[in-house]
Amino acid sequence: MSIKIISDSACDLPDEIIAEYDIEIVPFHVLLDGVDYLDRVTIQPQELYQRMRAGAMPKTSQITPMQFIEVFGKYVAAGLQCIYIAFSSKLSGTCEMARLAAQHVKDEFPGCEIAIIDSQCGALAQGLAVYNAAKMAREGKSLQEIVAAITLQYRHTEHIFSVDDLEYLYRGGRVSRISSFVGGLLNVKPILHVKEGCMIPLEKVRGKAKAIRRIVQLMSERGANLQEQLVAINHADDLVSALKLKELIEELFATSNFIINTVGCVLGSHIGIGGVAAFFLNKEYYQQKGATLGVPN
Repeated sequence: MSIKIISDSACDLPDEIIAEYDIEIVPFHVLLDGVDYLDRVTIQPQELYQRMRAGAMPKTSQITPMQFIEVFGKYVAAGLQCIYIAFSSKLSGTCEMARLAAQHVKDEFPGCEIAIIDSQCGALAQGLAVYNAAKMAREGKSLQEIVAAITLQYRHTEHIFSVDDLEYLYRGGRVSRISSFVGGLLNVKPILHVKEGCMIPLEKVRGKAKAIRRIVQLMSERGANLQEQLVAINHADDLVSALKLKELIEELFATSNFIINTVGCVLGSHIGIGGVAAFFLNKEYYQQKGATLGVPN
């Protein structure tokens, strides 16, 4: 039985990968100047950032159960198994909406298979999981094999990122008004990561260039086999910084396998303009994978 890979617009995968692997992307809602847009359907990230630069303050809302019921129902009725890889449940209630919708569809189609994976990720960390799932589905792997592989992957995917303007984190309740103001004056750039699905501050550095170098240093400390990995880089309308980060990663780890894409409307609305991030597998991933395969660490 064929498997349909489904995700949401928080995964930030490039359009060409989505098209090549026929991945279904369910859009989040973006509220901007009183209009409800669908992320990457009726509004694109470039327009969002342009309007943010002009002073707009976007908000996002989660995907509705009805959106999921329509998507799951369509593929189940066609005889397909479904795997939905969700934006972190610690950052959105959308994963729970998907579970409710999946149960509704299962009641209507007894015996159908719909697996819901809380990726505990966002942006291209989530995208890497979706991409791997799509490749495995094309290779004919079973639903159980894909779920097991993606679960191992998301648990050991590092998110190391910096944001350009602390004001957006302040508005989201991540930093105090004083630290936001002082940070802006001193050109302080926070370095953050994601742990168990939540954004956690790591440290602060002075200036964008130092922040990019520090991201690469943390990759060296936490990652393994980086020369063999597919490394993902996201940027919030700052391609120059993304390419600088790519250059440093290439120099240090001798890798040339990258996905680079703009942060979409979901996270872009909350982290602001100018952020840059790297996503990669950590040392524990290879230890766990080796243990599963019976290979000594």
